[in-house]
Amino acid sequence: MRASGTFTVQSFVPADVKADPAVTTALPVTVATMEKRFEGEIAGRAATVFTSAYDQEAGVGTYVAMESFEGSVGGRSGAFNFVHSASTSGSDRSAEFLRIVPASGTGELAGITGTGGIAVDADGTHRIWLDYELA
Repeated sequence: MRASGTFTVQSFVPADVKADPAVTTALPVTVATMEKRFEGEIAGRAATVFTSAYDQEAGVGTYVAMESFEGSVGGRSGAFNFVHSASTSGSDRSAEFLRIVPASGTGELAGITGTGGIAVDADGTHRIWLDYELA
């Protein structure tokens, strides 16, 4: 089954997390927490831990995010986790990855598995889709 929607970032809060021992690279690793709101066939909210190695000025880097989603997918309610990642080279996204975390579903979404993706339109609209199965 496929479900899609759009989302907006409600908050983005940098966290003071440092690796120990520290390693200096050309792109520093940062951590932030986020809250997102989803609309469409995927509707609800997510709490996100967002890590990145990113050059804001050049738009180059990679992120990895772990999301805890609560709401509905395709009309079924519950919660689950999903992880996603992508790299940017300043003008594009590549190496995109999104996977629902196995055994993380609750309620009517218990047993959910699958993959998906995230795209950002030219106007800044953030889109998400899930190709999923329910056990």
